Amino acid sequence: MYRFKRIFLIVTDGLGIGEEPRTAEFGDKGANSMLHASEVLPLDIPNWTKLGITEVAKVAGHVARVKKPLAYVGKIYEMSNGKDTLTGHWEMMGVYTKVPNPQFIEHGFPKELVDKLSKEAFEGRKIIGNRHASGMQILEELGLQHIEKGDMIIYTSPDSTLQICGDEKTLGADKLNEYAKKARAICSANPKWNVARVISRPFIYENGKFIRTFNRHDYANKPTSHIILEDLQAKGIDTVAIGKIKDIFTGVGINTIYGPASDDENMDIAIDIAQSKSENQFVFVNLVQFDSHYGHRRDPLGYSENISRLDIKLGKLINALREDDLLLMTSDHGNDPTMPGNDHTREALPFTAFSKSFKKPHVIKEPLKGLGTVGNIVAKNFNVPLCETGEDIFEELK
Repeated sequence: MYRFKRIFLIVTDGLGIGEEPRTAEFGDKGANSMLHASEVLPLDIPNWTKLGITEVAKVAGHVARVKKPLAYVGKIYEMSNGKDTLTGHWEMMGVYTKVPNPQFIEHGFPKELVDKLSKEAFEGRKIIGNRHASGMQILEELGLQHIEKGDMIIYTSPDSTLQICGDEKTLGADKLNEYAKKARAICSANPKWNVARVISRPFIYENGKFIRTFNRHDYANKPTSHIILEDLQAKGIDTVAIGKIKDIFTGVGINTIYGPASDDENMDIAIDIAQSKSENQFVFVNLVQFDSHYGHRRDPLGYSENISRLDIKLGKLINALREDDLLLMTSDHGNDPTMPGNDHTREALPFTAFSKSFKKPHVIKEPLKGLGTVGNIVAKNFNVPLCETGEDIFEELK
């Protein structure tokens, strides 16, 4: 019935491949996440190289051409007015973000919101932090005060977020999530406070060190318009969310959920599904650590190592795919680990499409317009309506 019985979409969250027409507009001139990480530590990516990634992305040390790439590879230029997780993922599924959600980088959150959070969301607890900071920085500064006194840490990152930290032992992840849900409702009720995501950030303190756990949860705004996932679900396609995907779309259009975990673990889940006998399935995977662990923390060494680890998993996933499977890979935004500050970067984004059934895969010379191009491949395959945030190249993939 369908050309591809299963489609796997891997989103390398925060992995960009250089300048695009609006890079300078967003203050990111010179950003190139993949290249700059590879210059700090050479990449070991034989599988992705065979697919053709080095034909569209500059990678230090890779100068030989791949004459016959095994996949269709290209660059995507995002359409929406943003460079954050929600904007990128939503565009893939058909949502164009015209006006970005509010940010509170310069002065932190307004007193009226802070007072309301303390009284109505945090059971009267004192709020500390309330500024733009990196997650580890704020924990080093205020983590012990939270543990000893019960004061709640809030901060914002360079994108539109309200982040709430809580110790898993003294506060508990469930209580932290309860607070975050109440904070989401408060922010959503006022357009001036309506951040894209309220993030529950649990941590533990062991041997004098703060460690953020994978029990994090993102409480995002609901998609502002209809998304492809809803049509797939209505059509009877099994929509599977791995990693942050459920949180990003607030569960809209999703059947099966695998919660946040490490990139290695998320890839292992995708590999297990590929090895199963499932059919009529869309598997949507987010690999968050390029962004959360290495991009924002400006750790190019860790960023490079994570790309090389992904390549090992990519090889296993490819081996597990059937002839009637399709693998798609792209990113939602860049996060160059060598740029000043700790913000996302507006960059061109990689596109990879692989199937063992392809006869003539090649480099797509012209940049693709819109991340919805990826979503439209999924939509066209499963016979649901296409979106307007990308092109239709399905018939070109032969």
